[in-house]
Amino acid sequence: MSNHRNFNDTFLKAARGEKTPYVPCWYMRQAGRSQPEYRALKEKYSLFEITHQPELCAYVTRLPVEQYQVDAAILYKDIMTPLPAIGVNVEIKGGIGPVIENPVRTMEDVERLGEINPAEDIPYVLDTIKLLVNEQLNVPLIGFAGAPFTLASYMIEGGPSKNYNKTKALMHGNPEVWFKLMDKLGTMTITYVKAQIDAGAKAIQIFDSWVGALNAHDYRRFIKPVMTRIFSELREKNVPLIMFGVGASHLIHEWNDLDLDVIGLDWRLSIAEARNMGITKTLQGNLDPAILLAPWPVIEERVKEILDQGMAQPGYIFNLGHGVFPDIQVDTLKKLTAFIHEYSSEKLGQ
Repeated sequence: MSNHRNFNDTFLKAARGEKTPYVPCWYMRQAGRSQPEYRALKEKYSLFEITHQPELCAYVTRLPVEQYQVDAAILYKDIMTPLPAIGVNVEIKGGIGPVIENPVRTMEDVERLGEINPAEDIPYVLDTIKLLVNEQLNVPLIGFAGAPFTLASYMIEGGPSKNYNKTKALMHGNPEVWFKLMDKLGTMTITYVKAQIDAGAKAIQIFDSWVGALNAHDYRRFIKPVMTRIFSELREKNVPLIMFGVGASHLIHEWNDLDLDVIGLDWRLSIAEARNMGITKTLQGNLDPAILLAPWPVIEERVKEILDQGMAQPGYIFNLGHGVFPDIQVDTLKKLTAFIHEYSSEKLGQ
């Protein structure tokens, strides 16, 4: 499959703001829960086991590309993957999410955190990437990492949270500890992501899933310094860099300042609104995934609207505003991809 003469780089071109013959698309969480083949695997293997076996993990990553004909693959793994390497014990509990038995709340806790050595600590991630890139994919592979705020929120709360009270309390009440933690997580993220790129990832998405819990003023003070460092260090690797968060539309100007290429929008802010606010970077998004449970004519109408806004200028990638969830049918995603490709190539060809 890796005959590179037919390598599809449409996604990379769009990410760099270049003109493309049609709008490329991929879907967050396209690998996994909504696929029957994946559910069958999950009866035999845990998430941990799948991600630790490169052949299996590559299969799960590749499957949606083959099934849906999307223009990029995203590595199947969890944002928690690098944390055990620095001394954070994470357990993924069904129905809850990541649970951390040794929360990080004091300067001593932060100082105890180690550094990641990707080749030794997560060789299975790098092996999966190499397998996909060298032998299996004819589209770009997106690597990814969780951003420091989102990782810190799990580490401080001890698991998922609705309001991030403990996280914010540490941030405001003990900024010295906070900045030390950001520094360590920033360094870990840079090392981890560079290793993914060196193994063959052609683009990177940084998920700051929960940073929308902060206002812009606090973002600028407590988060932006570490994000500026991460993106400026990753820039040397010369691959497209994407930023995504949920409920974070109020931070879009902050993201537009960072040295990144693509801003992923959730469904709360339209593509046209973002452009009208002076956002100059490539935009990615942003169909509310719940709409994929509606009848097809409803889906089609909404997708046309988003595509029309996206195609108004180069630098647009279609995606969902958040991840695919288990109730969404494989056939709906197949039909969606075909529609995006056909509709946009007609419009852009005119």
